Amino acid sequence: MKPAYDPAPETALSRMEWLLMAAAALTILSSVMGLMSLHFVCKPLTMLIAMGLVYLRASQVRALERFDLLLMAALAASMAGDVFLMLPGGYFIPGLASFLVAHLFYIALFRQGIPRFPNRPALLLALAVGAAMYAWVWDGLTDPVLKVAVAAYVSVISLMVAQAVGRAAVLRDAGSRAVALGACVFMLSDSLIAINRFVQPLPLVSLWVLTTYYAAQFLMVRNAKPRISSLRATTRNP
Repeated sequence: MKPAYDPAPETALSRMEWLLMAAAALTILSSVMGLMSLHFVCKPLTMLIAMGLVYLRASQVRALERFDLLLMAALAASMAGDVFLMLPGGYFIPGLASFLVAHLFYIALFRQGIPRFPNRPALLLALAVGAAMYAWVWDGLTDPVLKVAVAAYVSVISLMVAQAVGRAAVLRDAGSRAVALGACVFMLSDSLIAINRFVQPLPLVSLWVLTTYYAAQFLMVRNAKPRISSLRATTRNP
């Protein structure tokens, strides 16, 4: 059996992780300052670095497993969404669809060795928050296609959050709790986009949206792979 990724506690961030944070910071800075040429390069580059981080981490133990492939697929779909949303013109629906696919990959990822939505209160709360957000932006959804697309997206991201929180309740370790936090922050980031687009403009919206988005992705990328100790505990307590 191939070993799971098991980083030592309180290990310094790898150089690739520092590079990922630097690329994210440049993306945020270029967006806020209106340096769009730099922004168009850094935004997809950030997700490429995240995918490289997942690959290199797996290669350290010579085990590129289904878990790693699902995580890389989620990041690739996120990168596609990033590109669609930053392009001028009407690419909001393709961007939304790309992130919907990313969340489906994240749901599959967080179900590895974990029951489907194991924590029912978390499922109900996530769906309630999603429903409340959808109701809030409803008046701004003037296009019927947009109504359906946003409803589908809100449902999927709510399920992703519920699965991540339920996973943390099962594994009960710091890594899974960080992933659950990342999932919640991802939903916050998307909520800011929805409010700004469909309710009212928000000040410095790109700063808050991108900061929460990259914080969410970083938390999930860095902590998604369970430690060996967590896997053993889950095996003993199915």
